Amino acid sequence: MDSINRMAIELVDEALDFADELRVVPYELDSGATVVDFGVEAEGGIEAGLLLAEIQTAGLATVQTRMDEVAGAPMPHVELQTDHPALALLCSQKAGWELAFDDPAFEGLGSGPARALVAEEDEFHEVEYFDEFDLTVLGVESIELPTDAVAEHVAEMAGVEPSGVFLPTYATGSPVGSVTMAARAPELAMFRLFELGYDPLNVLSAFGSAPVAPVSYDEGVAMGRTNDALAYGGTVHLTVAEDSDLFSEVPSTAADEYGTPFEQIFEESGWDFYDIPETVFAPAKVTIDVVDGPTYVYGETDEELLAESFDIQS
Repeated sequence: MDSINRMAIELVDEALDFADELRVVPYELDSGATVVDFGVEAEGGIEAGLLLAEIQTAGLATVQTRMDEVAGAPMPHVELQTDHPALALLCSQKAGWELAFDDPAFEGLGSGPARALVAEEDEFHEVEYFDEFDLTVLGVESIELPTDAVAEHVAEMAGVEPSGVFLPTYATGSPVGSVTMAARAPELAMFRLFELGYDPLNVLSAFGSAPVAPVSYDEGVAMGRTNDALAYGGTVHLTVAEDSDLFSEVPSTAADEYGTPFEQIFEESGWDFYDIPETVFAPAKVTIDVVDGPTYVYGETDEELLAESFDIQS
């Protein structure tokens, strides 16, 4: 497999070439790193969100929109499909890099192929993928644009020059935030399987869909809605090579917290992700198709909860 950072850089170049059309704004920091505002101060949009989801998966996934309904209301959904689920989803798209700095203060979550240059997370050792490239991309989810301190930290960890760091950044409460979160349904299923002990290389393909949550500029509301979209509206199909008795534990219905809106879950945890059980971060319904074996279906969606979360009026 070619460098996933090289593949992602090609997509970042596309974002830079069509920045005006995508309504994103690039900035060069003093360190030479490039920040691309996809939805902090910039407007962004559906197309920008789709391109960023492709960047986050290093170009190894097909991402598109379709129209469907939530509680009878026509709403856009995002579909993501990949034949490289371990690499595209666990080793790239997963938001596995916590960014926290005191001076100047900054908090964010990093996703994308830069994680594969560091490769300290368990997923990389299980998949045995360790990238090498002189340019890198880390998607940053934050209400603030990254500073030089953030870029220099990423450069140091990834082993590249700061001028080789590209940081597409967006707030959860933005059109891009809603779109990129909806694109994570297959990644959440893959992560649940991995945490349960299933070999991610046995997953041959992944296909998933989730509604695009209505945008709220209140980050608490946005975090609740975008996670509800996945846990109560996300559906996933996986094709796997090996059967397992773990599959029933994949969907969000397996968690004790199922049925509780995420804004309430976050409030009860003090908005600390690490105090929330990992089992809640899962798609609502999963089909797992074992090659030359059975096809399992587990979980259920909850459109009534989504209608309340999305404040759908009818």
